Amino acid sequence: MTTTAVATSLDITQTLRANEKKNELAACLNELKHNDTLTKEQMVLVLGQWFHPLHYFPTFLSRLISVTPEIRTQTFVSRILWEELGKGDPQGSHEKIYIETITDGGFAVSDVAEAPPFPATQRLVAGYEKASSDPLSGLGFLYGTETMDLPMVATIGGLMRRCTGKQNLPWVNVHVDQEPGHIESSENSVRPVLTAEDQKEVVRCAEEMWELWTDFFKSVKEKIASKN
Repeated sequence: MTTTAVATSLDITQTLRANEKKNELAACLNELKHNDTLTKEQMVLVLGQWFHPLHYFPTFLSRLISVTPEIRTQTFVSRILWEELGKGDPQGSHEKIYIETITDGGFAVSDVAEAPPFPATQRLVAGYEKASSDPLSGLGFLYGTETMDLPMVATIGGLMRRCTGKQNLPWVNVHVDQEPGHIESSENSVRPVLTAEDQKEVVRCAEEMWELWTDFFKSVKEKIASKN
C-alpha cells in the first residue's frame, strides 16, 4: 500500500457512501424487513446464517491489523476489534451477547451456532478471509461492513422482535451504541492519503463485499420462502 498523494481521503468516503452496490444491498434489506409473517423455524434460518460472519469478524480484524503497515490504521482497526471482543470482558463480546439474545428469544444455541452455512454464506466468509490478506482489500471490506452493519442488524432485530415479541434485544442495543464509533474508525482507517489506484482498489473491494452480503440475504430470503 503506497501513500503518494494524488487525491484526498474525503473523495473515497464520498464515493463509497453513494455507491450503487451499497444501495442494492440496502434495497435487499428493505424487502426483507417488511416480512412480518416469519415463523420461529424461518427466523432460526436467519439467525444461524448470521452467526457465521459474526463469528469470523474478529479474526478478519486481527488479520487486517497484522498485514497493515501503518500504525494509524492499525490503531483505528484495533479500536473496533476491542469493542467486538467486549472491551476486555469476554462476557461483553458481540458473539456472547448475540447468543444470550437469541436464547432469551427462545431459540436453541445449537440451532444457531451449529447451523450449516449456505453456499452464499460460505462465499461471504471466504471473501472476508481472502480480503484480510491484503491491506487495501481489507480496508475495503472493513469500510463496507461498518457502513452497512447497523442497517443489517436492525433488519434482523426487527424480524426477531415481530417473531418473538421481545422488544429489548441487547445484541441490537450494543450495535446502536458502538456503530457510530466503528464507522468513524473505519472512515479514519481509509483516510491515509492513497494513490488513485489504491483508492480504486479499496472501492472495488467494498463493492465486492456489498455484493457478497446482497447474495447472502437473497439466499436467506429464498430459503425462508421455501419454508412457507
